[in-house]
Amino acid sequence: MTATVIIFIFLAYLIGSVSSAVLICRLKKLPDPRVHGSNNPGTTNVLRLGGPQAAAWVLLADLLKGTIPVYCAYWAGFEPVYIGLVGVAACLGHIYPIFFHFKGGKAVATSMGAMLPLGMDVAGLLVGCWLLVVALSGYSSLAAIITALAAPVFTYFIKPEYTLPVSMLGCLVILRHHENIARLYNGTELKIWRKFSMNKSPDTDKQDTKKDAQE
Repeated sequence: MTATVIIFIFLAYLIGSVSSAVLICRLKKLPDPRVHGSNNPGTTNVLRLGGPQAAAWVLLADLLKGTIPVYCAYWAGFEPVYIGLVGVAACLGHIYPIFFHFKGGKAVATSMGAMLPLGMDVAGLLVGCWLLVVALSGYSSLAAIITALAAPVFTYFIKPEYTLPVSMLGCLVILRHHENIARLYNGTELKIWRKFSMNKSPDTDKQDTKKDAQE
């Protein structure tokens, strides 16, 4: 591993550490997503706290946090495994942001952004998989988990040389959802439309959704 690769990995972590959910909530004078709603600084929680416009900005910023470092590593001519490490570093920054007391989100959008350089065919399959699972089950966490499992399979048939890096990202997302997996098993996970239909203040619905930390 060269010094250039190490620098890229470090910079990717710093980029990932910029919590777009927290910053956008501050700009829009919304409640802190780390202590309101599901306590998760991610798109889903911002959607609940501030509506679709704020959530869309968070989603775009989180996607770019993964896409920009990986694209730069790709054009720098890095080997696939090193490109994967850059993507993992960006996701680790999102999960454990050094600028925000290491309290971050689930890295679903950031990992998706890291996979976008593989091409729109892979990205389309991933988005389609997530939407299908949400439509059938109603669980955004289950959709993220199944999409993370399917990502290496899709990659293997389209760009097999990137199967290992994508598998690394998928494992990271699944590990981050270990609490959601337990709640799905116990039947206590909330469905996405139930969360959005709750017409309560952030301080009130915190009690109902404290267990549910979605991306």
